[in-house]
Amino acid sequence: MRCAQIAVSGLPYSADKPYDYSVPDALKAAVVPGLRVLIPFGRGNRTREGVVLSVSEKDTELDLKPVAALLEEEPVITDEQIRLAVWMRERFFCTAYEAFRAILPAGLWFRGSERQVRDKTVLFSALAVTGEEAWELAGSKKRSAPKQAALLEVLAQVGEASVPDLLTYSGSGRESLKALEKQGLVVTEAREVFRRPAVRVTEPEAITLNEEQEKVFLSLRRQMLESEGSAALLYGVTGSGKTCIYIHLIRELLERGRSAIVLVPEIALTPQLVGIFTSHFGDKVALLHSYLSAGERYDEWKRVRSGTASVVVGTRSAVFAPVHDLGMIIMDEEHETSYKSEASPRYHARDVAKYRCGKAGAMLLLGSATPNIGTMYRAEKGDYSLCELKQRYNGKPLPAVITADMREELRKGNSGDLSSVLTGEMRQNLKDGKQTILFLNRRGAYSSVVCPECGFTYECPHCSVSLTYHMANHRMMCHYCGYSREREERCPECGQELRFLGSGTQRIEEQLRQRFPEIDIVRMDADTVSLSHSHEKLLDRFREEKVPVLLGTQMVAKGLDFENVTLVGVLNADAGLYVADYRARERTFSLISQVIGRAGRGDASGRAVIQTFTPENDVIRAGAMQDYDGFYRKEIELRRAMALPPFRSLYTLTCSGMDESATLRTAALAAGMLKENLKEAGTDVLGPAAAPVAKMNGRYRYRVTVCCGDTRENRRVIGYVLRTLPADRRTRGVLIYADAEF
Repeated sequence: MRCAQIAVSGLPYSADKPYDYSVPDALKAAVVPGLRVLIPFGRGNRTREGVVLSVSEKDTELDLKPVAALLEEEPVITDEQIRLAVWMRERFFCTAYEAFRAILPAGLWFRGSERQVRDKTVLFSALAVTGEEAWELAGSKKRSAPKQAALLEVLAQVGEASVPDLLTYSGSGRESLKALEKQGLVVTEAREVFRRPAVRVTEPEAITLNEEQEKVFLSLRRQMLESEGSAALLYGVTGSGKTCIYIHLIRELLERGRSAIVLVPEIALTPQLVGIFTSHFGDKVALLHSYLSAGERYDEWKRVRSGTASVVVGTRSAVFAPVHDLGMIIMDEEHETSYKSEASPRYHARDVAKYRCGKAGAMLLLGSATPNIGTMYRAEKGDYSLCELKQRYNGKPLPAVITADMREELRKGNSGDLSSVLTGEMRQNLKDGKQTILFLNRRGAYSSVVCPECGFTYECPHCSVSLTYHMANHRMMCHYCGYSREREERCPECGQELRFLGSGTQRIEEQLRQRFPEIDIVRMDADTVSLSHSHEKLLDRFREEKVPVLLGTQMVAKGLDFENVTLVGVLNADAGLYVADYRARERTFSLISQVIGRAGRGDASGRAVIQTFTPENDVIRAGAMQDYDGFYRKEIELRRAMALPPFRSLYTLTCSGMDESATLRTAALAAGMLKENLKEAGTDVLGPAAAPVAKMNGRYRYRVTVCCGDTRENRRVIGYVLRTLPADRRTRGVLIYADAEF
């Protein structure tokens, strides 16, 4: 019997495995690995989608269910992608089908039996006669059929054109075109066209590497061409010209017929980088990120898969791009947390990139001015080669940094969010005709609304967080579930007037307009960047109109390059420093260093102002001095003492349910099973404990954390717990999933 092993959609991790189905005789030639099919599943034989993993002949007496129908004629999933999905299932505790959904663009999936996005076709008309004959015929038709003559004149000049354009430029109608077709003078056919995102392309500038860059380029080029499946860290200060080296390396690959993937952490960085790469490599560049329409993303994916595009630029999911003969994956700003997926499959783009480069014999290049602590540790160990750029490309020094002690500002009677130091520097910048970037990692107007008398705070009824007040709609909103309600003037408990605490970007914008009423301001956060390509419009406006101030969240903290920006302000450097996360120090240092690096990238020198209530904190001091090496030495010893990554891996099992007691009980059962089955020395099982946001969208969340080595046996035990617990009646109604940090 010919059998197909199929990954079935819609299954929980506990039930996920390859299921055997018989292949009917009529479909034997068509059913191949990578094909998507419809299959009956379960007792009710409900129709589900599936992906064929393998096909084989089996001698079995089992009465297997047959494959019901094919969803496509040719498979869109390659053998390489099947192996990648199976690896992701074992590595990230997801189902194989969830992995496939991450690998393929949304436009390729189905609603019922219809693909969500279809190929776009446009009618094209072309001459069936020579251009000279068309001119002669046009002259003879000017009186009897002037619109047909106009059509022939246009086609005589261009040869062929899309029907909409042809009718527009000629001023003719469809009837005239049909008449020419009947006469055999014009042929019309439907052709597939690609929906492509608009890209700002400038004339390519000749890139001349300085001595330091040339040395690094030659080292990386040698490694790229000689080694198989290697990795390198490009550690360069902000503004050192890492992108120039990327371009030179990619040019080398293209000359050898190979392809490259360039990953960036934020969509806001993508247009700028795509414009640069397109100016050098033209139509070989494809763009992949979530702000594209489904049709644009699908067509860009098709260009990559066909080999038309061989340089892919995009955010996290672009790591799955089906390039031909992969030669390199570049992860710019590799330290960024946005490379980690928060939904299943909970993968990190760095891990997937390592796997793909290892299998393809390609090089993984990690670039950053503030590398991830684990990445730098592996480079020091020799797992990655290390290349350094210690000077800015233009030879300018790093920005001078001024620390503004906000405690001193309070003593002087300044209770606002803008220090006198920053205000003074901004006035000087305005006088000099220069631009300023202000960074605050909190959107909205105020982080909470409280009563100063009784302490009442408005909290989300579905999540264990306070509501954030937004001035644009005068509502209090939850940033986790979207719940909102109108603001009240007085406390519902005691009747006292309510107060606002914790300023966000909206409140800072209001304060800026009060202090600088004559200037324009661009605000860039999740509230203003909501429509397709609006981040591009905001950045273009800031660049082209020389708007004095760009205020934003971490969208403005990395990767942006504006020559006229000479001042950067970090408004609340302490904001993320004291949260319950072992990475808080690293993230705070990186954000401070990265946003400071946005200043002084042109001819004029830059400066930065860091506002803080704890200027003596070692992270704040290291960030102000941009002393990554000093920060790394302290942080790696702290991680070593606490046996945290990169010295051990962390696996977090999260239990989520509507009933708090059942959720906590499930977490306790998980902790017991893990302690019983994990035998490796040096393994710690911590918890259960409430998640940092203990309730989200009405569901309570408890966690168990496992600190252990990154071994297949440990992952096997964790997978065993994830598959076994859902079958226990005591865990009914509770979801359990795992996340990993290596």
